[in-house]
Amino acid sequence: MALAGAASIKSASADPYDYPWCAQGPSLGYPGECAYQTYDQCLASVSGRYLACGENPRFLFRAQLQPEPRRYRHKHRHHKTHPQ
Repeated sequence: MALAGAASIKSASADPYDYPWCAQGPSLGYPGECAYQTYDQCLASVSGRYLACGENPRFLFRAQLQPEPRRYRHKHRHHKTHPQ
């Protein structure tokens, strides 16, 4: 039975959800199973399992990880004609 449960665990990178709360434990890797929108949802899920709840670092630092939009400055080129 334990093997069936372990075989169904997906890696964090394959997890389609990226919510603020993660079920975390040795069998889930880091940051864990981040499928919970609230801390209470996470607590209900980990109840009775050898897991804990923690904040999802990808969610917390999403703004820092996204590249800033490039700001283009329009350079004005002045073409001067020089008398020869």
